[in-house]
Amino acid sequence: MRRLLFLNGIKAFEAAARTGSFAAAGVELNVSAAAVSRMVHLLEQRLGLALFERKANKLVLTQAGRAYQSGLTPIFDALASLTAQVTAPSSMRVLTIGVGHTFAMRWLIPRLSEFRSEEPDIEVRFTTGGASVPFGEDWSCGIKLGTGDWPGLVAEPLFAGDLTPVCVPRLASGLKRPADLRGPSLIRVAHSPEDWPLWLKAASLARISARGPEFQFYGQALQAAADGLGIAMGIRPYIDDDLAAGRLVAPFDLSVPKGMRWYLLYRSFQTEQRDFAAFRRWIMRTASEPAARPVRRIGRAAARN
Repeated sequence: MRRLLFLNGIKAFEAAARTGSFAAAGVELNVSAAAVSRMVHLLEQRLGLALFERKANKLVLTQAGRAYQSGLTPIFDALASLTAQVTAPSSMRVLTIGVGHTFAMRWLIPRLSEFRSEEPDIEVRFTTGGASVPFGEDWSCGIKLGTGDWPGLVAEPLFAGDLTPVCVPRLASGLKRPADLRGPSLIRVAHSPEDWPLWLKAASLARISARGPEFQFYGQALQAAADGLGIAMGIRPYIDDDLAAGRLVAPFDLSVPKGMRWYLLYRSFQTEQRDFAAFRRWIMRTASEPAARPVRRIGRAAARN
């Protein structure tokens, strides 16, 4: 027999722990803050331990409370997902992917027809999922660039975030060696100011400063490079298709690791859901396919020398 103590109290505690207050939990559960507080207090009495330290205008989880909440939230997420799956019309199979605009446009969407041909009954929906966006409760999975540290989520690596300069063939014809970068316009990405210095240092050109137009996102910078505005720092996998098509070229045989990778993120229970399992198999297989063009890759230790 399962020993399930006071499910209403467990639900009230999980909501309060996740939202940080009885008031916010009450709004979510459609009850008063006082009702949430009472249910949590009754739960604590039945468990025989304190889950919160109640301070002025603040709730602080005890050690036991943190352990309890870390286990409960995935369970409730899984229950909500299972309920949605069971109650959805049998003809509706929806996969929601949290992904940044540039990744979607430059890699995922151009390959999505392959997945659709394998799984024509799954409706794929994209939602905003850039690096600064938290993992959404309604997401089936996410794709993010980072170090792999996302507590509570499974992170499977897709690509190394390797850097190499790219430009149109016309500009590349004047670039015989990395030192030739002293003259041309070097296009920058505002949220990744370290890219050019990292690559230039690896090429023994640390004294060169990237001076050129600055754009907010990689996609904008790469479009500017494709329009001949200058030389952009390309990052995998954004540049793969442009290199394969010849729209852009990588004039130097040098690729430097950014120190981050692209990851497929998901909650552990998602592996039991057939639609996500199908997408996971497809994207892991597709991501393992070779890039458009091999480049000489150096280690991070060498890049620092």
